[in-house]
Amino acid sequence: MPQIPEKIHELTVGQLSARSGAAVSALHFYEAKGLISSRRTSGNQRRYGRDTLRRVAFIRAAQRVGIPLATVRDALAQLPEERTPTREDWARLSGTWRTELDERIKQLGRLRDHLSDCIGCGCLSLENCVLSNPDDVFGERLTGSRLMPERKDA
Repeated sequence: MPQIPEKIHELTVGQLSARSGAAVSALHFYEAKGLISSRRTSGNQRRYGRDTLRRVAFIRAAQRVGIPLATVRDALAQLPEERTPTREDWARLSGTWRTELDERIKQLGRLRDHLSDCIGCGCLSLENCVLSNPDDVFGERLTGSRLMPERKDA
């Protein structure tokens, strides 16, 4: 991995990509979404502060555990400008995110359990089909397996 001399305070997009492991296109995407920022040189080239390395590491760690980028952006916006996320920042935010992840895990468990009940049924309006027809709402209005509204001109 290329080392960046201490006297260099700004990184090119290529240097940032090489050091962070994020593709150049991902860095451009992060910037477009307001997760990181750069300044432009007189030749219109992007230059990133060294603190961006830690921000990119923070973003990628959050993504690996399933945190949406909008949530990450909101978290980074709470930090003072140009300050990198610290271990304490991560601990505070990950505690909040843990609750969200626990809820998602519960929802996925319920989905998995209901999916095995529905495999092969094909009708999508049985009383026990909680995925496509919770509480058999279609059975109240229609007969058979139709999920699309009936046409009036038929």
